[in-house]
Amino acid sequence: MTLDTLIGDLQTDRLFMRDVATWQRLPPRPLRPGSLPAQINNRLAGWLDDQSWLPLYLHQAEAVDAVLAGENVVMVTGTASGKSLGYIVPTLQWAHEDPEVCALFIFPTKALAQDQLVGLRSAVSDLGIKLPVAVYDGDTPGEARAGVRRAGGVIITNPDMLHLGILPHHSNWERFFRRLRVVVLDELHSYRGVFGGHVANVLRRLRRICRFYGSDPVFIGSSATISNPGELAERLIEAPVRVIDQDGSPRGEKHIVLVNPPIIDPALNIRRSYVLQTVDVARRFVHADVQTIVFARSRNLTELILGYLRDAVISDGGKPDSIEGYRGGYLSEERRAIEAGLRDGRIKAVVTTNALELGIDIGQMGAAVLAGYPGTIASTWQQFGRAGRRSDLSIGILVASPMSLDQYLVRHPDYVLEQPPEQALVNPDNLAVLADQLRCAAYELPFRPGDAYGLLPDAAPFLDILVEQGHLRFNGRTYRWVSDVYPAAGLSLRTHLQQAVLIEDHSQAGPRSIGDVDRERASLLVYPGAVYMHQGRQYLIEDLDWEAGRAIARPYETDTYTLAQSSNEIEVLEVHDRSAESELHKSLGWVQVTQEALGYRVLRRYTNEFVTDGEINLPAQVFETSGYWISFSPALVEELEAAGVLLRPNDYGPNWSDQRTAARSRDGYRCTRCGAPEAAHQHDVHHMRPFREFEYRRGENEAYREANHLSNLRTLCRRCHRIVESSLGRRSALSGLGYALENLAPLYVMAASSDLGVLADPQSRYTNGPMITLYDRAPGGLGLAERLYERHRELLTGVRDMIAGCDCESGCPACVGPVDEELSSAKHLTLHLVQAMLGEQPPTG
Repeated sequence: MTLDTLIGDLQTDRLFMRDVATWQRLPPRPLRPGSLPAQINNRLAGWLDDQSWLPLYLHQAEAVDAVLAGENVVMVTGTASGKSLGYIVPTLQWAHEDPEVCALFIFPTKALAQDQLVGLRSAVSDLGIKLPVAVYDGDTPGEARAGVRRAGGVIITNPDMLHLGILPHHSNWERFFRRLRVVVLDELHSYRGVFGGHVANVLRRLRRICRFYGSDPVFIGSSATISNPGELAERLIEAPVRVIDQDGSPRGEKHIVLVNPPIIDPALNIRRSYVLQTVDVARRFVHADVQTIVFARSRNLTELILGYLRDAVISDGGKPDSIEGYRGGYLSEERRAIEAGLRDGRIKAVVTTNALELGIDIGQMGAAVLAGYPGTIASTWQQFGRAGRRSDLSIGILVASPMSLDQYLVRHPDYVLEQPPEQALVNPDNLAVLADQLRCAAYELPFRPGDAYGLLPDAAPFLDILVEQGHLRFNGRTYRWVSDVYPAAGLSLRTHLQQAVLIEDHSQAGPRSIGDVDRERASLLVYPGAVYMHQGRQYLIEDLDWEAGRAIARPYETDTYTLAQSSNEIEVLEVHDRSAESELHKSLGWVQVTQEALGYRVLRRYTNEFVTDGEINLPAQVFETSGYWISFSPALVEELEAAGVLLRPNDYGPNWSDQRTAARSRDGYRCTRCGAPEAAHQHDVHHMRPFREFEYRRGENEAYREANHLSNLRTLCRRCHRIVESSLGRRSALSGLGYALENLAPLYVMAASSDLGVLADPQSRYTNGPMITLYDRAPGGLGLAERLYERHRELLTGVRDMIAGCDCESGCPACVGPVDEELSSAKHLTLHLVQAMLGEQPPTG
C-alpha cells in the first residue's frame, strides 16, 4: 500500500478520525534557487552539478558567499534542507586554494560525526583533493590517533572529545591549530542548558588556543528553527554572527495530525493509554510497508513501545527483527548497525528517544509518530521533519499523552502549528560551570594577572584559589598548572554530575557492558530492584555501587516494569529580585535543592496494575541553583483558608500534642515502616485516614477526637512519611497548582521537563506559609527560572486557561493531576486559587 493510499484510508476511518483533534495539510513548497558565488572553482562547480546540487538553494548560496567573505554565520532552516552544503562547499573551496588548510567539524553526537565522514570523504575523492578527512572521537582506536593528528585536514569530532582529548593536548595538534580556517557547529540548537553552558566554555578554550597559535577561524553554525539563533550563536562563540534563515529548499506535501486517545472513564476523565494508541498507529504504517520512526520521551518508554510494537508485528505475521530501538546507552556498534538497517530498508520501524531527532542519515522515512509532545515546538517540528525528504509525501502524527501540557496543546493546536518556536537559553557564565572550565583552561595554557575569562574581567581571584589548592603555581608573572590532576577527565559536559553509571550484565562468564546512564537519572533508573530495559529485553538490577559507578544486572523475564518516586526540599539562600502584585509576592534568587529517590512501584505492563513497592536507599543529591518562588500575603492566606481553598496548617485539635507523644511512645520512638530510631529530630506522626476527612471545625465540633485516636496514628521517620504521602497521591489546591505549573512551564522556555523542578510547600520554613518554587535542575542554574520570573503573569494565565478548559469534573492528569475520591473538588479549588493569585473573581458554586 502506498502512503498516499494509507492517508486516504485514515481519513475515511471513522474510528481513527474520532480521535483526531487536528489534521493539517502542508502544501508542497517549490525550490528557491540562489547563485553560486563567483569564486567557486570550476572543478567544484562541476562536481556540484554532477551531484544534482545545482542550483544551490537560496540559503546555501547565501551561506557560502558570506563564509568565503570571512563572516561567521548560522543557518536556520528546516530538517533535510541541505544545510551541510553551506559549510562543505567553503571547506572544499579553501582546500582547493590551500592544500594545507585545516577544518574542525563539531557535531553533538558520534552518530552525526560518522554520518558526515562518509559523504565528505566521497566528495574529496571525487574532486581529487588531497584533503585528509577523519573522525576523532572516543571510538577512534588508540593506534590510529597519532596518524589522525599528523594528517590534519578535516577533523570531525564532538564537543566531549574536543574538551577531553584535543584541547588539553593542543601541543600535539600544533600544525592543525596553526592552519585552522573554519569551525563548524552543527545542530546548534542542541547546545543549551547545562550542555550548552559547557560547550560555550569549550569554545572559549578553543578560541584561546587558536589565538595562541595565531589562527582566527570562521565559525559556521547550523540549527533547527528557533526564535533566537543569532543570540544563541553569539553567546556560544562570543563574536558577531550573520543569521541566514530564508529556507530555499523544496518540500513535499506533508500531513500533520494531532491525535487524542478516547476517554474511557468519563467520570475521572481517563483516556486510553497513549502508549498503546501510538503502537496502534505505528502498526498500521508498518503493516502497509511504510518505513516509520516512532519518538518516545524517555529511555523506559522507548523500550516499552519497542516491546509492544514487536508483539504487534509478530501477531500480524511480520518479522520482529524489522523493528528496532535506538537511544543513548546503546553501544556504538549497535547504533551503527541500526542506522545501516534503516538506510538499506531492512528495518521497517525504529523506536527512539530524541537521539534520532538530529540529522543522521536514516533513509526515506514516510511516517513519524510522536508518543507525546516532545517538550518544545522546535523538537516537535524537528521530529516531524524526520519523515519526508526533499519532495516526498510524508505524514507526522503526534499522539497526546494525558499530561497537562499535551492536553493543553491538543485544545490549542495553533500553539504548535502556528506559533514561532521557543528561544534556546544558554548560560556560559554559570559559576559552577565556569569554575570547572577555568581549571581546564589553566591546564591548557598559563594565565597572567588581569587576564579575563568569561564574565570574569580578571580571573586572578579564582586562579588564586587553585594556587591554594595546589593545582597552580604563581611566580609573580604567570599562573601555571603544576598538579598531577587532569581536570578535563573528571568533568562531563552533559551533566552536572561527573561520572556515568555503567550497567553490566553478569549472567555470563564475564561481565558485559549493556549501556550506561548519567548519575542524575541513575537513582531513578538503575537502583536495586529496578527493571531496566535495553533493546526490548528486560534486566533486573541486582546491585548498584554508587561510588564506583557500576550497576549489576541480569536478564529477567517479567510482565512488569518499575517506576521510581522522589522528593525535593528547598532552602532559600539569597534574594536577587522581588515584587508584589496586590496580595501575591514573587521573588527570584538562589536556592539550595535537596533531591532524594524514595522508593519505587512495580506495575504490570499493558494494564499498569500495581503489584508491589520497594525502597531506594541512595545518597541524596544537594546543589545550589536559581529559583523563582511565589508566596502569599497573610491576608490572602486567611481569605483562602476561610474559603476552604488552602488548608489551615497543623490545626489537629487541642489534644494533638498529647496524642502525638502517646503514638511515638507506643511505637517505641521508632519508625513503624523502616524501624529507624529517633535521633536529632523527633519522628512524624501520620494520620492513616486523612485528618481532613473528619471535617473538624474548631469551636464547632469535636471530630478531632476520632481523627487523633491512637488507632489512626502511626509513627514515621521523615523519609518514610514522604514515601507514604507520595504513594497516597492526595491532591490539594496547592499541589494541584504545582502539578499544573510543572507541566505547563516548559512551554514558556525551551526546556525539557527534566530541566525544571517545582515544589509546592504548604508550610514553607522561609515564609511560614504556602509557597511554590520553580527552580533550575542544575547547579548554578540554566537561566530558566529568570525567564519564568519575567513571564510570571503569562504563566499563571496559561495555567488558569488549562484548568478551566479541561473537560473533567473533579481533576485529572490533564489539568491538576490525578485525584482521589476524598477530594473531588480539587479542580475547582485549584482554579479558585490561581484566579485569586491573578486578582480575578473566583468561580461561584
